[in-house]
Amino acid sequence: MTSKKNADTPVTRLCTHTLTSLHYGDADLVKDLMGQRTFTEVMLMQILGRTPRPVDLRITDVVLIVLMEHGLTPSAIATRLVYMSAPENLQGAVSAGLLAVGSAFVGTMENCSRLLDRIAAAADPEAEALAIARHHKETKTPTPGFGHHLHKPVDPRAYKLLEMGRAEGELRGDKIRALETLSKAVDAVAGRPVTINATGAVAALLGEIGVPTNVMRGFAVISRAAGLVAHIVEEQQSPSGRFIWDTVEHAIPYVGAGGSERQDRA
Repeated sequence: MTSKKNADTPVTRLCTHTLTSLHYGDADLVKDLMGQRTFTEVMLMQILGRTPRPVDLRITDVVLIVLMEHGLTPSAIATRLVYMSAPENLQGAVSAGLLAVGSAFVGTMENCSRLLDRIAAAADPEAEALAIARHHKETKTPTPGFGHHLHKPVDPRAYKLLEMGRAEGELRGDKIRALETLSKAVDAVAGRPVTINATGAVAALLGEIGVPTNVMRGFAVISRAAGLVAHIVEEQQSPSGRFIWDTVEHAIPYVGAGGSERQDRA
């Protein structure tokens, strides 16, 4: 007996299959996609629900490259330590690192994009940007998308991304202009130049190609997953997890009432 659908029945438009075929949306995987489309094209088709333009592909590719790697960050350290502990579980090690993609590291483009949305929609963008900058100074919190503890005086990735975005005539430019407006306000309130960082520029560029704010962090997850697999490959060839563990154990002293003798690990 066939069940009757009603208006509340959930549906999916992403994928379906038969005994002899598999479709991504309306596209036949074997006939239309395999050997015909790149991973980035199909990814955007699935996430955005439309056929990507060449400019969408150029922007997405450079964003994914920028977000893939930044050395021994918290996400990479987590992946290496989990892999050291459970080398049979590569996917567990990668997922451990991906849990560190958040509002402080890697995933901060989402926080910045919310500010750009506010500025772009404001009747007075300059006043809105100043209000944002003053709020973060008063609360002693960093403005999302600005500042970097490793790159000074500027984050070179950010300005290259913005240069590439400005060169794309098909983009509207409203999110890039919003970021520029916010940058001027942040500098004025700080009384000194504060660099736009990579995730600030990423927020503007993903916004320019129509990626919703609440989806942007997913691009960081996709990109960083590739970088974390590379960290596992390096961990297999030149293990550092045990060294990281031993370094932390010896660098952070115990200050409780327990015994003071400590044995070095074999």
